[in-house]
Amino acid sequence: MSRLAQTHGLTDVQQEILSTVRDFVDKEIIPVATELEHRDEYPQRIVDGLKELGLFGLMIPEEYGGLGESLLTYALCVEEIARGWMSVSGIINTHFIVAYMLKQHGTQEQKDYFLPKMALGEIRGAFSMSEPGLGSDVSAITSKAVRDGDEYVLNGQKMWLTNGGTSTLVAVLVRSDEGHPEGTAPHKSMTTFLVEKEPGFGEVRPGLTIPGKIDKMGYKGVDTTELIMDGLRIPADRVLGGATGRGFYQMMDGVEVGRVNVAARGCGVAQRAFELGVSYAQQRHTFGKPIAQHQAIQFKLAEMATKVEAAHAMMVNAARKKDSGQRNDLEAGMAKYLASEYCKEVVEDAFRIHGGYGFSKEYEIERLYREAPMLLIGEGTAEIQKMIIGRRLLEEYRFQG
Repeated sequence: MSRLAQTHGLTDVQQEILSTVRDFVDKEIIPVATELEHRDEYPQRIVDGLKELGLFGLMIPEEYGGLGESLLTYALCVEEIARGWMSVSGIINTHFIVAYMLKQHGTQEQKDYFLPKMALGEIRGAFSMSEPGLGSDVSAITSKAVRDGDEYVLNGQKMWLTNGGTSTLVAVLVRSDEGHPEGTAPHKSMTTFLVEKEPGFGEVRPGLTIPGKIDKMGYKGVDTTELIMDGLRIPADRVLGGATGRGFYQMMDGVEVGRVNVAARGCGVAQRAFELGVSYAQQRHTFGKPIAQHQAIQFKLAEMATKVEAAHAMMVNAARKKDSGQRNDLEAGMAKYLASEYCKEVVEDAFRIHGGYGFSKEYEIERLYREAPMLLIGEGTAEIQKMIIGRRLLEEYRFQG
């Protein structure tokens, strides 16, 4: 176990889970990650291994067949997995956001039906807010649901769907004006629909098409897709929570969990970059000694280690706040912002330490260098995080004049 990024106050069960995950990462993920990533190949064997470990049910309550663990346990597992290969943590993240939203907001029937299958990894979750033309402006969603008897008819195009092909359940946020008069605030006329589908690409159920994988700079292996709804009919009992107009709040609750996850990913990637940098610096010689003996490199290592430690502490704090039942949008925003920025900086320093070899696809740092930028934009850009942080600070520190 490394000296950095230790978490105090964990139970024996949490420590055992983390030890098992770390062992799995070291043996099953790190040795094959770079090769699979270069081929943009879905890591089916790794996913099957995570199912066997029970990781798809980690935060799902025991009554539904899960392990009933905390967000902190989940975030620390994500940190370990991202240390091995960030794409694998993306495969479980969307699944967990949907499971969390079902647990918090679903009807009893929805929980009974979906959660036991999700705990086993038989149903795999994805969620969809973004659209091609709106970026971070969720309130500008144009996809619509119109009531037709006992069903809703959904039309529109969604974008940046992680696990769009491999998932079998997608939580989709659309506009539903039913019961909401003209002039209602946009976020009060949105609804989350639970859309079941076949895995794969093309028309995966009548009215629903997953066109194919989007080719990306990094974050490969995991499938990122569009989602096109054209007369997609969904039964009324598949409205999350059973009532329209609550979708925005449900999604934002899920995204808080997602932001802790992205912070944990940043921590894991930064940890791995530090490990690679500190190891290489002791093996590579210049001017008659290892480059780790040069003060310039020692300063880099010192800064990298401090950033790894600080990001981990903020991520743990955000997870613990959510676990305690308190609002954590400020802490989650801060953790996501800091961890993703520090991750980018630590990865770049490790890349510089590697010199020309950092540019070679033979070295793992090249993959990390392409993966880190996704964290700056996933689950809300750095700029969105700063807006959230700023607004919350002004609420907390309102001028009393």
